[in-house]
Amino acid sequence: MVITKKSIIGDILDYEPETAQFFFAIGMHCLGCPASRGEAIEDACAVHGTNADALVDEINRFLASKNK
Repeated sequence: MVITKKSIIGDILDYEPETAQFFFAIGMHCLGCPASRGEAIEDACAVHGTNADALVDEINRFLASKNK
């Protein structure tokens, strides 16, 4: 799975639950909330005042390291 800014958070968490750590790191502690699970990364980052590109890169690096 390759993550983009348009990727839905719930889909990412379903694919790899360990990615929750990256959302927690930006202050997104409401991952169980249906609204947050349906949000795209870019929308969540806008609300939390963080860089979506940096988060996407970090998650993609993590996923790539797990698939080696």
